[in-house]
Amino acid sequence: MTDLVPWLSFNLSVLLLVAYEWRVHHVGQRQPERLARYANAKLRMHWVVSLSGKPGHEIVAVQALRNSLMAASISASTAALAVMGALSMTGPSLAANLSRWSGENTLHTLLQAMLVGLLFASYVCSALSTRHYSHASFIVSIPVDRPERAELNSAAANHVRRAGLMYSWGLRLFLMVLPAVAGVVHPLAMLPATVLLVFGLRLFDQPANDVEVD
Repeated sequence: MTDLVPWLSFNLSVLLLVAYEWRVHHVGQRQPERLARYANAKLRMHWVVSLSGKPGHEIVAVQALRNSLMAASISASTAALAVMGALSMTGPSLAANLSRWSGENTLHTLLQAMLVGLLFASYVCSALSTRHYSHASFIVSIPVDRPERAELNSAAANHVRRAGLMYSWGLRLFLMVLPAVAGVVHPLAMLPATVLLVFGLRLFDQPANDVEVD
């Protein structure tokens, strides 16, 4: 196997992922209802607005946000554990390869670094999600009839929107570890793994459809 083939597999995989995310962003800016992350962000903002005019629903709102916060916390904890596990397994070889950077080990070292970087980025996004959910919880726990609540409703809606997007990105980055792991095992496995990932992300991005019940 020549050095060109593994690098070609790597470049095609990265290009495929970038092209997919660019298309998702492009479509989402113009037709947000077609993509789950944008449609759900809008739904969460509508949820905050609808509860802001209903006295007595503060506990319900806080409980709903607590459930979302716990989900984001679990994702952050899982990513953190995965980072520690990846560093335990690849840390020594990664440090050794970085100290003697060469053409033979460059791709393998890069994939190892990407693996750790993706897991850490997933942790950061999930942690930011918990931060936004926490801020939103403080706001929605304020009684609806208080004047300061009306002033903070827009901030609560924005926090919930950002929390959902960060949580989504945390999950997506965690899933993007798949091609990196496949590439570490064998460079040629990265492209099929990326195709499988894009197919999964496409399903992940489809919004829920209304189901009519007779």
